[in-house]
Amino acid sequence: MAVYFDHRVEAPDSSGAAVLISWHSSVCVLAVGSVNASTGGCVDLYLQQGEHVELCHVERGFSPSLLQWHPTKPLLAVGWETGETMLLSHPSGEHTPLPNNTHTTCITVLEWSSNGSRLVTGDQAGVMVLWRVDARGKLQGSPLIKHDYSKPLTCCIFRPPLPTEDVAMLARAAVSGDENALDMFNWKKSNKGGAFALGSQEGLVFYISTADGSVFSVDEQARSVPLLSVESAVQKMWYSKRRAVLAVVTDSLLLSQFSLGPEGIAQEISKVKLSGRGGQHADIAWTENGLLITASGEQHIRLWDVELDDHYALTLDESLGFEKGELLNCVSFSTSKQVLAAGTSKGRVALWHMVTVSDQKGDTKIHWKLQTPAEVEGNISQLQWGSSSHLLAVCSSSCVVILSEHVMCSHYSQQMAAVQLTPTQLSLANFNTNTHITFHTDTHIRAVQVTKDLVAVWNGKYITVYEPSGQTLHSTGSFQCESLALAVHEGNIYTVEPNRVQIRTPQGTVKQLLVFSEAEGNPTLLSVCGSYLAVGTDTCHVRVFNLTRREAKAIGVTKNLSELIPDLGALRSVKCNASGSQLSILITQVNGRPDNKVYFYDIELDTLSHFDFFTGRPESSLAQSEDNERSQCEGELAARCPVSQFWDENESRMFVCETVPVNSDLHSSSQSQIEKEDVLVVTFFVTQEHGLLLQDSQPKPATLLSLLALDTPYYYYICKLGEDRDQAVSTPAATPQVPSSPQMVVRRALRDFVGLESCEKQTRDAMLNFSFYLTIGDMDEAFKAIKLIKSEAVWENMARMCVKSRRLDVARVCLGNMGNARAARALRDAEKEPEVEAQVAVLATQLGMLEDAERLYKSCGRFDLLNKFYQAAGQWQQAVEMAETHDRIHLRTTYYSYAKHLEAMGDKNLALVYFEKSDTHRFEVPRMLMEDNLSLEIYINKMKDKDLYKWWGHYLESQSDMEAALHYYDLAQDYLSQVRVHCYLGNIQKASEIANETGNRAASYHVARQYEGQDEISQSVHFYTRAQAYNNAIRLCKENNLDEQLMNLALLSNPEDMMDTAMYYEEKGTHMDRAVMLYHKAGHVSKALELAFATEQFGALQLIAEDLNENSDPALLARCSDFFIKHAQYQKAVELLVAAKKYHEALQLCLNQSLTITEDLAESLTVPKDSSHLSEAGRKELLEKIADCCMRQGNYHLATKKYTQAGNKIKAMRALLKSGDTEKIVFFAGVSRQKEIYVMAANYLQSLDWRNDPEIMKNIIGFYTKGRALDLLAGFYEACAEVEIDDYQNYEKAYGALTEACKCLTKAKGRSGDEADSKLLILTHRLGLVKKFLQARRMHEEDPVEAVRVCESLLEEKDLDPAVRVGDVYGFLVEHYCHHGNFQQAWSKIEDLRSSRPNINLSLYVSQTSLEALQNAAGVRLLYRDTNTHAAEDDEEVEEDENINH
Repeated sequence: MAVYFDHRVEAPDSSGAAVLISWHSSVCVLAVGSVNASTGGCVDLYLQQGEHVELCHVERGFSPSLLQWHPTKPLLAVGWETGETMLLSHPSGEHTPLPNNTHTTCITVLEWSSNGSRLVTGDQAGVMVLWRVDARGKLQGSPLIKHDYSKPLTCCIFRPPLPTEDVAMLARAAVSGDENALDMFNWKKSNKGGAFALGSQEGLVFYISTADGSVFSVDEQARSVPLLSVESAVQKMWYSKRRAVLAVVTDSLLLSQFSLGPEGIAQEISKVKLSGRGGQHADIAWTENGLLITASGEQHIRLWDVELDDHYALTLDESLGFEKGELLNCVSFSTSKQVLAAGTSKGRVALWHMVTVSDQKGDTKIHWKLQTPAEVEGNISQLQWGSSSHLLAVCSSSCVVILSEHVMCSHYSQQMAAVQLTPTQLSLANFNTNTHITFHTDTHIRAVQVTKDLVAVWNGKYITVYEPSGQTLHSTGSFQCESLALAVHEGNIYTVEPNRVQIRTPQGTVKQLLVFSEAEGNPTLLSVCGSYLAVGTDTCHVRVFNLTRREAKAIGVTKNLSELIPDLGALRSVKCNASGSQLSILITQVNGRPDNKVYFYDIELDTLSHFDFFTGRPESSLAQSEDNERSQCEGELAARCPVSQFWDENESRMFVCETVPVNSDLHSSSQSQIEKEDVLVVTFFVTQEHGLLLQDSQPKPATLLSLLALDTPYYYYICKLGEDRDQAVSTPAATPQVPSSPQMVVRRALRDFVGLESCEKQTRDAMLNFSFYLTIGDMDEAFKAIKLIKSEAVWENMARMCVKSRRLDVARVCLGNMGNARAARALRDAEKEPEVEAQVAVLATQLGMLEDAERLYKSCGRFDLLNKFYQAAGQWQQAVEMAETHDRIHLRTTYYSYAKHLEAMGDKNLALVYFEKSDTHRFEVPRMLMEDNLSLEIYINKMKDKDLYKWWGHYLESQSDMEAALHYYDLAQDYLSQVRVHCYLGNIQKASEIANETGNRAASYHVARQYEGQDEISQSVHFYTRAQAYNNAIRLCKENNLDEQLMNLALLSNPEDMMDTAMYYEEKGTHMDRAVMLYHKAGHVSKALELAFATEQFGALQLIAEDLNENSDPALLARCSDFFIKHAQYQKAVELLVAAKKYHEALQLCLNQSLTITEDLAESLTVPKDSSHLSEAGRKELLEKIADCCMRQGNYHLATKKYTQAGNKIKAMRALLKSGDTEKIVFFAGVSRQKEIYVMAANYLQSLDWRNDPEIMKNIIGFYTKGRALDLLAGFYEACAEVEIDDYQNYEKAYGALTEACKCLTKAKGRSGDEADSKLLILTHRLGLVKKFLQARRMHEEDPVEAVRVCESLLEEKDLDPAVRVGDVYGFLVEHYCHHGNFQQAWSKIEDLRSSRPNINLSLYVSQTSLEALQNAAGVRLLYRDTNTHAAEDDEEVEEDENINH
């Protein structure tokens, strides 16, 4: 809770009415421009409390037009209506005028760049000038740019720089003297540091507008480019750095947005007309996130979210003190405080606090909370928030006022409480006498301290001491003191000065000095608890003093907390306990944020511990002794931050603090921020032996403002103004008091003392000890502490504590002492529940702690019990919601119970709905509406439910209304009831029609009984059949010799009826075929077969045999198989033999009768591996016989399968080779992994066209290699070489193949002996011949003579062919001679070839061109055969190696 102190500026007598105000962005100094009708205008500077800076007074004979502060330096740019412009320096008052004649008309534009190195000035004549300012705030020579737009200038903004500048380069530039770089680093010198934005100075760009709506873009190269144009004069511009969008608002409140491209091109993206009155009187403000706020003298403020394209309005609330018809003239928004201030025509300042709320979807919404206004005199025309977020300058028609926000001060000590109501008003409460008074002071109250005997008030300069006297206070002393900290103990007043604490009398006389060294720092924090004073300094040192003696005495040494706490920035709060043994500290980190920890310094042990509210845990050494306590601590206290702390004045172990969620942005000590409802008050026990122990945590009541103190057995809270103050201090009737004086402090009992607020000290101490021992888990000491307490309220309170601690054993003792038998029985019954939380919830319910019971049920996930809890508590909506979301297994039960509840409450209409949801309406609704037949009939007709129709029909039938009953039976499609009623009425024909049409079995049965009673046998049999009551139909047929119908009925009926009917036929000796069939259908196959054999019914035997399987009697199967063999039904006989497990007989029958073995038959003949009928050897033998039979029948694939199952893969491969299925052969060889099979597969593949299929060749090589048949592989390579030579004349590939063959023979040399040696010698010789021929062909181009010589030597070889074909050598020589024109020699070679190979085809060896050239040269026609016709005649057959065929 905060108030605003108003400080009127101490304006000189010569100054007139204020027209301009401007705060510096970082220094607490306010510039005010005023106009005096007689003397002209002046500009003055004021400090934060309105003090006038004498040296900074500038007076002219004309009015000031604009004021603009430098962004970091205390340098003010002032523009006058004559065009004069100057720079005013604070605090020296030095003026620096701009060169004369720069502007000759009223200054309308003054704008600094973001780092303050540039200043733009502009006037009403359209002259714009850009100045350069150095690091000292001095103008640098002549203007950088001067441009005349010939139209009045209205607005100017700089485009924010991009953060691309390299810091190291800037540093080097600054060292070298670059003033731009120095200016950019000048942020370090500023008081609180403006934003440090690095950007390119070369790319400095600003936008300036003229009165005709034109906007120009200007850079430092003096380029002024028209950027955009709007309809009227521009009043305000704003640039969005994130979106690169320029927003423009005109005098007519037309908002336009333009997207700015990298080339400086502006493209309009939206245009909208804002609501409100336009013109120069409209005040416009922008926020950083793009919120446009306008005030135009109306009764509301309009806001427009530029990015979301959303708009809304804020209005005043008369209940907060505003008047009807009050107008809003001006606005100002504080980004740091998130507060919007608006000035009204009645002199009030309206304040809205902006709260951002996120929903479950992650969307954020902005809410504005209007606060109590501050008041000044006159009509407010201007507002501006100061550099410090608690300062607000207000310019009205009568004065300029600086509003300084101040947190309302308060204090509690020795049953006395003081709370500030207004800047000059205090509310005092004495809880010993149960009285309170409201006291007015003569000055502003900035701090207050109370004891039972005195009240000390400080206004910032003076301390005034008062003593209570009845219903008022009288002053006993006053003295000057500017101490920033104040404390009171007994009759002494403690104040601070640099490096010392002063102990004064109420008249101000200094009695004693507590001195601190220079290193220990200046005292800034004072706190008294009991008889001990805690002191904290600005260098983070702390010390405690004992005040029990005549002079204060230090305890221990001054402790430097910076050595113990990392990232310690400053101390926020320092408090000591009632015994002076413990110090609690709240700190601010180096980054300025409050720390989430509370630190505890043990003075005697010189140790520091802490509790971290961000994680909800103490440090590891201080962990709770029990897991449930720790989990509770973590769950409730995580992600929080402490904001205030207090020790109990009398109990040294008790400590309490207020905490808020860290995401609520409560990062300051401002009490106005603690008004949020999500504040937890956390109480601890702190001792040397057990460390830090969580005792309790509870939310702060929503109607209360903040915690003031802890004084067992109460918490003391400050009330909100205007809130209900239940349980406030009651004033006895005999005590006079001022009726209008508000009570600002209320007491709330600690959890352990509810009901014991007025107990004596012995009971209070016993309860504290009990709570402490219960917290540490020492139950023996806990019982010792309370064994003498006889109060039932005490035991009930302890039972309530057991709910928090979940100690059911203690709770049983408490319930026994209370005499609460019902609760004890409920707790004993709850022991069957597996969850401890559920048992504790039962205890909480019995004690009336319904919220705790609800929370416990939720924590353990027992939503079924929570559902019952809600029902028992009458919270039916919560029960229904719980059943619908978490306890769906009891959903219908919950609906039903709620419906019964509604019925009992008389709400039958809603009960109908929930009976329907529970699906019990078919019997519950008729019961509920039984007394109201008309409503019931209407409900039944509306529901159109068959069950309800049927029930209503039964009811009407019981009332003898047969026609109406038949109608509802028809609607319900209850055919049995219809037939029953028609039969009752004697209309059996109609009943028969219904039974026939619907086929309803029950209706048909009822009609059949009626016909049987009338001896109409055929009709009765018919309807028994329709009802599928075949036994009754069979009974009638037997009794009436209806044998023809009997067979069909028996087949439709069950096996028992079939047997009975078969026996009937057998006894009569007629229709024996029917008897056989019925025995068969009934499952008595043996009986059917015996009867079939006896009566020689072969057709029936065939049908019966089809149903025989391996589960049938083997003897029966053998008998049937013999029967089928006898009658040449061999296929069926085989199946029966297989079923009888006579596999060899079945296979022999197949061989004898040449039966084809199909795959199904082969599978049936295959005995499973785990069969007990055959051994494994016998099984394999049988499989091989099956495979042999398949081989004889040509079913090679099936034979392969059976050989494989028998484990004979060699025979399986041979069978597969006969099938010729190459793909399966390759696959089988790959999976078999046997050498013999690899070789067999490779031999088979050689019989295929491997020359044209590379895959086959690859498999051949692979199989020979895997089968280690290297000699065969060498033969294959040799065959490949011959193919390459004969078919393709490719000696290179042939050489490669022969090389591989040699390698294979070399490897096989040790295995085959001499034979391999001889083959290797032959193959090596052939390889040498091929190599010589290849060399001759390769060297022909370089050395033809040598090539011819090599060929000639080859022709002399006796066994040249087949290694090298003779024709190829002669052909090479003929080509050589023809090429060199030596046709005679070529002719000689042809003759030699013909003589050695008379039938050779020359065209295979000599090219057509060479032959024609040779014929022309010789003049002789050569006869040679066509290649395509006779080539086959010269092909030499290549005998296949014998090894390939084996």
